[in-house]
Amino acid sequence: MEQGDLEKDLDTLDLESVSVRSKQNLQELVWALVYGCGEAKLRAAYEIGMLTKSSAKRRAYLAAAGAITPLVSMLSSSSMEAQDASMQALLNLAVRHERNKVKIVKAGAVPVLVKLLQSESANLRESAAAVILTLSASNANKPIIGSSDATALLVDMLMCGSIQGRVDAVMALYNLSTYPDNLMPILTAGAISPLILLLKDCRKASKVAEKTTALLQSLMVFEEARSAIASEEGGVLTLVEVLEEGSLQSREHACKGPLERDRKRKTFCSFLEIRLSHRESAGSVNAKKMLTDMVQLSMEQSMRHLQQRAMTSLPATPRSRSTRATNKASN
Repeated sequence: MEQGDLEKDLDTLDLESVSVRSKQNLQELVWALVYGCGEAKLRAAYEIGMLTKSSAKRRAYLAAAGAITPLVSMLSSSSMEAQDASMQALLNLAVRHERNKVKIVKAGAVPVLVKLLQSESANLRESAAAVILTLSASNANKPIIGSSDATALLVDMLMCGSIQGRVDAVMALYNLSTYPDNLMPILTAGAISPLILLLKDCRKASKVAEKTTALLQSLMVFEEARSAIASEEGGVLTLVEVLEEGSLQSREHACKGPLERDRKRKTFCSFLEIRLSHRESAGSVNAKKMLTDMVQLSMEQSMRHLQQRAMTSLPATPRSRSTRATNKASN
């Protein structure tokens, strides 16, 4: 960006709204990112991260000043410190700012963040997941992120990340799942098993449980997903436990998912959910058992459908073809 263009963009902003730093000092930060030495770039990135942490006006100002492109370039630095500083700055520029989210992706951040998700550093991997989580909240970004390798790497983080890493991964996958074309890549990446495990581990009334059950509900439009849950140890029981202990949203997702195509069962499920909510000792136990059996049956039916589909798609064996030919000749 030329200096004249930069000044023109900045003149369109309300300079008086930037109260912490003057116009000149904010411009100097951006120029340090563009033209400074390694240490100057690092200091500028850290300072931008701090300045934009709680100020929407500074986010808008610094983005218009041209801070995003050099920060995205810093993601490819050989310095882990520079990579971390640039991710923190980009994260804070994107938070609660739709336009900046789109600008960051347009600047080419996704391929570099995908590489950082594969870093040997757990800290860099989790920082990259946090940035992707924020960027994935934008509808414009969902198809771009979903068509990258980020989906499979986020599923990997569900399986082996830290607590915070797993939470960020499931939140990002949930965001991506609201774009329908992203559902099958999430499923084929093997998301069911780690999602069930996360649901077992978290509080059933938590936001994490809500997003996890919502994601599972979306995936259960596919028979492969319902079959995978039926095959997963404790998978069906975990969904039933959500009906006992979860929030209203979690209970709705857990109930509707496996029974989405069966109106009679869905109605009965709602009745059992009411029974469970009253916590009647004997009635609650019976309702839980009935619901577990019902959901298990639904999942097993999906598994049988898959097996039947697989059998009908198999080519005829040489022996069967030979037998048919013999029978035809004899007729």
